[in-house]
Amino acid sequence: METTLKFTYVDKYPDEPPLYEILSQENLEDADVEDILSLLQQQAEENLGMVMIFTLVTAVQEKLNEMIDLIKNRREEEKRKKEEEAEEAEKVAFQGTVVTIEHFLSWKAKFEQEMAELRKKRQKEEEQSGKPKLTGKQLFERDHNLDTSDIQFLEDAANSVEVDESLFQDMDDLDLDEDDPDFDPVCLGSDED
Repeated sequence: METTLKFTYVDKYPDEPPLYEILSQENLEDADVEDILSLLQQQAEENLGMVMIFTLVTAVQEKLNEMIDLIKNRREEEKRKKEEEAEEAEKVAFQGTVVTIEHFLSWKAKFEQEMAELRKKRQKEEEQSGKPKLTGKQLFERDHNLDTSDIQFLEDAANSVEVDESLFQDMDDLDLDEDDPDFDPVCLGSDED
């Protein structure tokens, strides 16, 4: 903020106030200009009979400084409010929905509807392809050859399987329960019990 003041001495100065006017102003609103003019008038009346130009200029400088401080405070307050609003918005974004019985039941109904639609879609696909998709359990129940297929595969590949014996050199470091009477190192990991 900046202003240029022009003082004109009158014949009876300092017993009468000088004439003053604002020649230029930067970043001042009309209300601010009126405040400065009324301040000059008040200060001139209070200092009649004394040399007052310095006092008038000092009063205007103080008023401008107050205005600048007000503007700074206003900007800082606006910035603080924006930060608080952003912080609140962030909290709301991370807060989510409180789970109540009503919310859960609403979600559950929607979820069950979506699952029913998926089942219908799968059934349509199975009907169109002609073959139903079986689960792993259903496959094993229908085809008992699958029980032994992995074993047969391993037996067929026995001659071509290469074992890196260096991986088993530190067998002493393994915590094997050799004191157990049912311990059989050959059947480790086997489900034949």
